[in-house]
Amino acid sequence: MNSLFDLQLSKEDNLLKKFEEIHDYIYANDGLSPQQTLEEFIKILFIKILDENENINKFTISADEWNVLKAGKINIGLNERISGLFEQTKKAYIDIFDNDDRIKLSPIALGYTVNKLQSISLLNSSQDAKGLAFQKFLSHHEKEGRGQFFTPEPVIDFCVEMMQPKPNETIIDPACGSGGFLMSALKYLQKNNSNLNTFKSVSTHLYGFDINKSIARIAKMKLLLESNGKTNIICTNSLEDLDSLKLSVSKNDGFDIVLTNPPFGAKITNTSTLSKFDLGYKWTNHNKEFYKTKSVYPNQNAEILFIERCIQLLKEGGRMAIVLPNGNFENPSLEYLRYYIKLKAKILAIVNLPQETFIPYGTGVKTSLLFLEKDSPNKIREYPIFFGRVKKLGYQGNKNGTPIYQKDKYGQTIKDSSGSPILDEDFNVIINDYKSFQKGKQIEKENSFSINYNELNGRFDFDFYSPENRRMFSNLGNGKTVRLGDICDIIKIKSRKLKDQNSTVEYIELSDINTHSYEIINSTIYQVHELPSRASYEIQEGDIITAIAGNSVGTRKHATALVTKEFEGSICTNGFRVLRNFKIDSYYLLYFLKSDIFLKQMFMYRTGAAIPNVSDIDLANTLINLPDEKTIKEISKKMNKAFDLRQESRNQIESIHLELA
Repeated sequence: MNSLFDLQLSKEDNLLKKFEEIHDYIYANDGLSPQQTLEEFIKILFIKILDENENINKFTISADEWNVLKAGKINIGLNERISGLFEQTKKAYIDIFDNDDRIKLSPIALGYTVNKLQSISLLNSSQDAKGLAFQKFLSHHEKEGRGQFFTPEPVIDFCVEMMQPKPNETIIDPACGSGGFLMSALKYLQKNNSNLNTFKSVSTHLYGFDINKSIARIAKMKLLLESNGKTNIICTNSLEDLDSLKLSVSKNDGFDIVLTNPPFGAKITNTSTLSKFDLGYKWTNHNKEFYKTKSVYPNQNAEILFIERCIQLLKEGGRMAIVLPNGNFENPSLEYLRYYIKLKAKILAIVNLPQETFIPYGTGVKTSLLFLEKDSPNKIREYPIFFGRVKKLGYQGNKNGTPIYQKDKYGQTIKDSSGSPILDEDFNVIINDYKSFQKGKQIEKENSFSINYNELNGRFDFDFYSPENRRMFSNLGNGKTVRLGDICDIIKIKSRKLKDQNSTVEYIELSDINTHSYEIINSTIYQVHELPSRASYEIQEGDIITAIAGNSVGTRKHATALVTKEFEGSICTNGFRVLRNFKIDSYYLLYFLKSDIFLKQMFMYRTGAAIPNVSDIDLANTLINLPDEKTIKEISKKMNKAFDLRQESRNQIESIHLELA
């Protein structure tokens, strides 16, 4: 064997080149999809490692055999050797291969692949070389076929840095995908512990579960190339029996750290599975406390069950970092979930991520990171909670996740001491703030702050507790305030007119409001059966309608209007709420509903990513600032006069039309 050739392969770029050549050859010649090509390449790597581990020495192809294949003929000997090795591989890795799995490569692609890899020792090569080569290779190809399994590397590394794992701690990812969190944890341990035994860390401290065999193979291969030994990646459903899961990895006492990004949005409908989880049941609210009922949900979001499973997998005092959609932090319907979390764990930190975080990976779901410590006794309820907001990711929110680098005042890219460009990100700023917070320092910045546990109500989202909003409420507390729900009726009962399908009505949408002048400026005539399903409430002269749904809620374009006689009896969309029977001056209230104080509250109360909305409870709890009676009368008089002037303006215009007629 050519020793010089072997020596060159100690550099990851040479190994990466071979991986790329193999992948490109298979993809170009066998008509497989990018995902299938990657899967076949991973199979061959497992066969190669088994051949080396067992000293079988059958992963070879001679020059004559290769020439036969190039001539377009079939080489039975090669097929039999590699097929035999694959049968042994399936038995050695029974949890990630099925009995009926087969190699789908054409004879020529198989021969090419074996020819390229036979002179390489994957087990004896430099750990850094082969690990880096495989990681780089995957970064080029894995995302094409498996975007749904990806977590951005900066987010992964951030979670690990926040958890600060130690060499003796056991770490699990119960939805490990391609093993990103486990690999990042290993790199962190290697970086911060010069004498780390990598083989021991991989074989006894790192664990991963994933339900998908193809993706679990990738995670297992990553760790195999790091340690040349036992790996604890198991293809299994993490939502199945808890005791069986712990038994499968001999960890009945649980784990020190959970790091995970569970699948979002997938619905679990199996009643047997749901009934094993507290969060598979409906919960009821009584006196601001929630209680589990005996009714199982017909379905539940997978990530909600994963929250409970992750807590169950932890040892008492164990720590957890989990990526979750923002709805879990803010939606009123999920307050029982947040109550459950507070019941079972100590909340360490909550970090908000930008909208574009996951766009390069196939989804625009807005997410945040939740950091917990298991606390089953639930005794200590006086502690601070850290909040952070990442605004700069270091990459663009486009398909490719193009890197963004720091620039100086002249627009030149800033580089570090080694000459590498520095990413424009603030993950490290948040990490440093969190470490200061851990040392007892009070944090009060635009993107990092802390609150006490007793300030945490039913919401977990960053914006709700931001210093700006807390200052606003503090200032409101210095004057006289009332709840909106206490000074008027909030109408949300569907109009009886909607029962007569053949009647004709005027319909008002959010876009029919002039947001600057508090006026309804348009309506559309429909027969009831033609109305959109959102048509709901009948309005009366003197009512105020204000938006509770849509992207403009809480912004300067927030729709609020006074109902005039012209639109008496019209039907409005359920994107509005109708305010009626006022206990304070209605013109003053109309003015206040366009004030910064009201808009900031509405924006703070917004939930939902696709169509933001404010719940009826939050709308009713919105605080209305009441100045002295004289000020209220002055504002009311000016508002009233403004409406009179607009009406006079319309009368003047109409009179011109009449003269022309």
